[in-house]
Amino acid sequence: MLESPLLPVHGGYWNGAWQRHDGPTFPVVDPADGAVLAELPRMGAAQARAAVDSAARAPVPTLEERARMLSAIAGALREHTEELARIIVAENGKPLVQARGEVAYAAAFYETAIPQLERLRPHTLAERPRDHTWQVVARPAGIAGLITPWNFPIAMLAKKLSGAIGAGCPSVVKPSEETPLTCLAFFTLLDALELPPGLVNLVYGDAPAIGEVLCADPRVAVISFTGSTRVGRLLAAQCAPQLTRLSLELGGNAPFVVFADADLDRAVDQLLANKFRNSGQTCVCANRVLVEEPVADELVERLKGRLARLRVGPGGETDVDVGPMINAAGVAKVHHMVVDALSKGATLELGEVPDPGSAFVKPALLTGLTPAMACAQDEIFGPVVAVQTFSDEAEAIALADDTIYGLAAYVFTADLARAERVAAALHFGHVGLNTATGPTPEAPFGGMRQSGLGREGGAEGLFEFVELQTLPRWEG
Repeated sequence: MLESPLLPVHGGYWNGAWQRHDGPTFPVVDPADGAVLAELPRMGAAQARAAVDSAARAPVPTLEERARMLSAIAGALREHTEELARIIVAENGKPLVQARGEVAYAAAFYETAIPQLERLRPHTLAERPRDHTWQVVARPAGIAGLITPWNFPIAMLAKKLSGAIGAGCPSVVKPSEETPLTCLAFFTLLDALELPPGLVNLVYGDAPAIGEVLCADPRVAVISFTGSTRVGRLLAAQCAPQLTRLSLELGGNAPFVVFADADLDRAVDQLLANKFRNSGQTCVCANRVLVEEPVADELVERLKGRLARLRVGPGGETDVDVGPMINAAGVAKVHHMVVDALSKGATLELGEVPDPGSAFVKPALLTGLTPAMACAQDEIFGPVVAVQTFSDEAEAIALADDTIYGLAAYVFTADLARAERVAAALHFGHVGLNTATGPTPEAPFGGMRQSGLGREGGAEGLFEFVELQTLPRWEG
């Protein structure tokens, strides 16, 4: 069992207090070795309704109060970085240095939301249409249901909760059952801050039952979800009768386009940093590496040398680059992707077919990728690089955009005009030009097409939780 000063209670949180729940439990396990870290209560519809009831009674904080709360939360995260990172490693498996970076990334969302609060102050139009004074007021939309994934258990919540608190909305948080301990530890920090009762609430366990309550209750004004496109579609259907607003960050299928004139050293460095973060289990990591034919062989050779040096092991060990997959289903998916590609003509240049019985997948390099292969159509979500060649700019654009998804893409070329031209032709919400960096708290991030709706980060992240009310006034 995982012992931590940030995990004194295993239960839900609403009405400004911890709520114990007796009944069935579920295990939280260490993905590296399957050891049980905790047995947590399997809460369901009744507890979700209690959390919504609590949120409905929460007072609306002023902008000044919101700023103080956001600052306090960021400070608590930074103060407890090491312990939070240790918990993330235990239940998620990512290397410790990446877990520390995740906590810092999460804190930055709360910090950068503070200056954006000025955008929410009432403002009066300079014009006087129809001889009236027109004021625009940003009102909190209402209760926010925040449903977060396992791959970034503290950062994905920060993206959503910073926006909800900044907008003045009470929240019901439902973390992934794969990684709930990080969220429990975070709520221990929130409890110590003595936030207004009902402003933040926590429930987890029976995901379908909890999700149904959040989507069906008319008091819940916004559902913010990060996860698979399949689940996003289900939530959208459940929200449709109430026309509940949705903010969805869903699946990706990121193309990583390398033209012949690109700086190959930089492209390889950026690809490795992007692809192997969290063992390749991110929605923005490169899924299809598209390389112009004249430099394809050279890029593959450089990748072979770099991939062979990556160290695989438990995230808590020193100098580990690639940790375990989150669960057996994750390993099975990568196994299927590799076997399918090989059966359709791909070549395994480095690595091996993943062992479905192991939690660890060694970095692998596939060449000969074609659109007919499963790993070209869906996220690999593991440490496998798949390479396909193209002959010219038009083919690169066609291949890169040949997907139902549109979350992230990356373009490498020395021709900046071409970089901007290609970016304009791609239907992705985030396009890195000579960089494979992911999102930052200061800027909006989100998907196009079936990668989602809405944006997180920047001022736009606050406005996902705001209703704009217009007040025309006749003054005689």
